[in-house]
Formats: sequence, structure tokens, C-alpha cells
Amino acid sequence: MGALIELVDVWKTYHLGKTSLDALKNISLKINKGDFLAIMGPSGSGKSTAMNVIGCLDMPTRGKVFLEGHDVSKLSENELARIRGKKIGFVFQLFNLLPTLTSLENIMLPMIFQDIPREEREKKAHELLEIIGLRERANHRPNELSGGEQQRIAIARSLANSPSIILADEPTGNLDSRTGQTIMDMLVNLHKKQNKTIVVVTHDVRIAKYAKRVINLIDGSIASDHKTAKRFLWKEEKEKKKKA
Repeated sequence: MGALIELVDVWKTYHLGKTSLDALKNISLKINKGDFLAIMGPSGSGKSTAMNVIGCLDMPTRGKVFLEGHDVSKLSENELARIRGKKIGFVFQLFNLLPTLTSLENIMLPMIFQDIPREEREKKAHELLEIIGLRERANHRPNELSGGEQQRIAIARSLANSPSIILADEPTGNLDSRTGQTIMDMLVNLHKKQNKTIVVVTHDVRIAKYAKRVINLIDGSIASDHKTAKRFLWKEEKEKKKKA
């Protein structure tokens, strides 16, 4: 299976006055279609920078980034923005929903930038609300939703343009463990039923065990890249409690 996203000898260097900081050091990585990947590491390890490069939010200082075989490191910012909107769905720890828009309008927003007609936008947004089980929250604004509901709306928004890959940055970081499990179960279902490629950035070992593959970053370099032995840890624990 060909690589959906590939990083080749990627470096990301930040210049702070006379000091240079290498946030990423010689990273080479392939993410294949249908992967469920977790990127882990302590604070300052470079995992957020890696996500920004994978998501075409930032370009490397050196090296190349390929999306579906195309070298995106040569594109203009406008071209990158359009590719991000069409190919990549983002889910953030802080939800990043616009407070003045309803749930339906927040989900519709990414489709506006792809010039999708309003009728089609509304139809797709209603379908996504149905999928995430929040049809009755269509006209609610973010301050009228719980944290878990906001994150479910954010996931629906990430799916609006049928992206090739979903990038989730600490998607359960602001949620209690039970709600976090619901969010991870939703991502797992997207992966299993729709064959979505998912990359989760996390510091939580429980979250990483939902993935098929875990990459550990230390000081901007890949320390390990391995398949997980266990999957869906919280679900396993839940089944054990039911049987007890």
C-alpha cells in the first residue's frame, strides 16, 4: 500500500535570536492509507511540530513532505491551504469551534472554503450530525454543549470535506476519562468502518493503545516506531468490569 503522507529527512529549525533550536531532526516517516497512528513524547519532544508538518500547517526547514505522492513543500501558502481544507481534517484539544455559530454552521464551515453549494453543505452537515448522534443539537452554539459534545462536533467538522486523513491533537486532553473513551471509540469506528487514516498526538498511554502503530519522539528524533500489542484498552477494561 502506497504512502498517503511521507516525510523524508525532515528538519525543522527555529531561530531565537542567535540561538537555533532543532524541533525535528532528520525525521523520515511513512503513513499509509488506513493507518491508525499515535505520536507520543514528553513535552518538548517535537510531537506538535511533527503534527504541524504532517498536516501541512508548517513546512520543514530541510527535507521534503509528500502528500499522496506530491511534494507539498514546493507549494504556495494558498495552495497549501486549499489542500489542507480538502485532504486533511483536524481535531484539536480545545475544540476550536466558532462561538457565534451553531453546531450545524460549524460543521458546514470547511465546505464553504471548498465552494460547495449551500444546499449540499447543509445536507452533509445534517448527515454528520446523525452519525455522531447529535442531530438534536444542530441549532445549539458551543456554550450550550458539553465538552464531549463539542469534541464530537469538532470531529464531524473534520469530516466535512471527506478528508484522506484525520489529525487529532490531544483530542481527549480536556475531557474526563469516560467522555474521552467515547471520543476514541468514535475515532476507532471511523477507522474501522470508513477506513479513515488517523494520526493522534498524545502523551497518554491509554490513548496510544487504541492505535495500530506508535511512534515515540525524543528531542525531535524518532526513538521508536512499533506496532501496538494491545488495542482498545479502555474497552477491554470496561468488558472486564461487566463480567466481574
